[in-house]
Amino acid sequence: MDTMRERFASVTSRLLDEDPRLAVVLADIGADGFAGAARRHPERVVNVGIREQLLIGVGGGLALTGLRPIMHTFASFLVERPFEQVKLDFGHQGVGGVLVSAGGSYDWPSGGFTHMAPGDIGLLDTLDGWTVHVPGHPDEAETLLRHAAAAGDDKVYVRLSVQVNAAPRPVDGAGFRTLREGRGGVVIAVGPMLDNVLAATEGLDVTVLYATTVRPFDAAGLRAATGAADAADVVIVEPYLAGTSTRFANEALEDRPHRVLGLGVGRQELRRYGQLDEHLAAHGLDPRGLRERITGFVPARAGR
Repeated sequence: MDTMRERFASVTSRLLDEDPRLAVVLADIGADGFAGAARRHPERVVNVGIREQLLIGVGGGLALTGLRPIMHTFASFLVERPFEQVKLDFGHQGVGGVLVSAGGSYDWPSGGFTHMAPGDIGLLDTLDGWTVHVPGHPDEAETLLRHAAAAGDDKVYVRLSVQVNAAPRPVDGAGFRTLREGRGGVVIAVGPMLDNVLAATEGLDVTVLYATTVRPFDAAGLRAATGAADAADVVIVEPYLAGTSTRFANEALEDRPHRVLGLGVGRQELRRYGQLDEHLAAHGLDPRGLRERITGFVPARAGR
């Protein structure tokens, strides 16, 4: 199976052939995957080198000319380092584009903390009007990338990862998808967290929702899921900073008694490189850690 980044390069290269409005802006990272597209469309595949602020600035400039730019590099260099340019060159100027990240929270542990961005979604949440997709499989990434490329002048962030689920699920770039139904609470699994959540909740009387589009937050979907449960206990399992989406869940259920637990990447920096599975376990995001925390939050009603 190809990776999400490999799928991104192949799909976007084909989209460049099909849609003359699309452009790709790179900062060296991922340039090899667009070598063929760059030869075919040298005016619409731009590599600015290791200049991440310029990456966003060029994308914003292309958007002002009527093109739809797709900008790509590691999440820490795409959202965190050039955040002022994201805020001004897109939000303030009122133009749209597509940010496609790699690296995520700890995809490349040996790269160290400079190449980790568990706070990327939370940072984008300080801005208005961003759609955020978090696919859990290369097939889902392709669908969401195509959706983002065709989304008019919207501002879209697509967060790719090396962590994937074993099988893709149907995605539509909109709300949450119900995979299991139960009456002891609701667990929302975001993107590549799904397989671990399904393993962790095996045999528990809980509803499992699958989220690959997390902004806008599917308030109606969550309300419907909690409406069918005995209690509005909600656990959100995200592959980035723990608690990133709890505010949105609280707002969705503000007129109902409820409790929300946000699970995800901890704020403490883990300074040993390790491997991805070791980082998952250290943050309690492996099946064992998730089951302990989920059953500790909804112990009376979740067990069968």
